[in-house]
Amino acid sequence: MSKVLYIKANSKPEDMSRTFKISENFIEAYKRFHPEDEITVLDLYKEGINFLSTEGVLLHIPKEEDRNHPILKYAYQFVEADKYIFAEPLWNLGIPAILKAYIDYICITNITFKYTENGPVGLCAGKKAVNITSRGGEYSQGYFAQLEMGDKYLKNILGFLGITDFTTISAEKLDVYGQDVDAIVGNAVKRAKEIAETF
Repeated sequence: MSKVLYIKANSKPEDMSRTFKISENFIEAYKRFHPEDEITVLDLYKEGINFLSTEGVLLHIPKEEDRNHPILKYAYQFVEADKYIFAEPLWNLGIPAILKAYIDYICITNITFKYTENGPVGLCAGKKAVNITSRGGEYSQGYFAQLEMGDKYLKNILGFLGITDFTTISAEKLDVYGQDVDAIVGNAVKRAKEIAETF
């Protein structure tokens, strides 16, 4: 049995979010293919994730007794999972601020990574992640690909934590006039269901 952490980072209601339409279809398909796995849903807006305070920054060298701390509990939850599903839109060329705040919660020395004489080493090796994202424009190719800093950031920061098995499912050009948005989202949903089988 694998522990799966489904991390949601969109303030829109589920019925209005194109990102969540794709990710929820992924989850439904995943459950069919992997009924024995345990899925924990972490909606960052419902959790009330905040920016790190001075106290939060000073917690970055934790003690075992801090496992249930309001901030450190997220790092322990993260490292104890086997698979990660991220769902977020591309906002202003990057991830939503609340997701960056969550990343700051989970990047904790000696929980998700450690320092060695050869530099930092991730402690989440052997795990896998899928990032499900929606974008108003086209950012996977052409000039604007260099400006996309959402999926790239997640791939790099998860790699820092040792997670190198990283897959992206994106729906693009959703706000471009004349595009068939339903077809674009439908194609992303189809791909999500296919990937869910072997994830």
